[in-house]
Amino acid sequence: MGHERHDTRHHVSSGSPLEPEIGFSRAVRKGAYIAVAGTAPIGDDGTTVGHGDMYAQTVRCLDIAERALNDAGASIEDVVRTRVMLTDIDRWKEAARAHGERFASVRPACTFVEVSRFIDPAWLVEVEIDAVVD
Repeated sequence: MGHERHDTRHHVSSGSPLEPEIGFSRAVRKGAYIAVAGTAPIGDDGTTVGHGDMYAQTVRCLDIAERALNDAGASIEDVVRTRVMLTDIDRWKEAARAHGERFASVRPACTFVEVSRFIDPAWLVEVEIDAVVD
């Protein structure tokens, strides 16, 4: 007989109005693997946090992503990869400071990459996270 699969798919929502419009989830857990979608610096009121402040926007992205991880049954310690997308790679150290504060003891594989722009021109950064729960 074949293997029975017990890996259920669990979707995590942040309540963003873009989720149903685009057809995505803030995070998806399948078995031990969790993927957190590109996370923008959006405040609880739906507006951009930290206009012009790369560090503050990165902190906000990480806060949202960490909440999604927690909602999916994971923690920062389970993170194995991060992707930090910036509209200005010359400002990478500002984003790196926020990333380093959050992941100093975890040290996931990490990529910083420059992109031309995001959906909202006020966003300077988005963050993606992959985690594996033991």
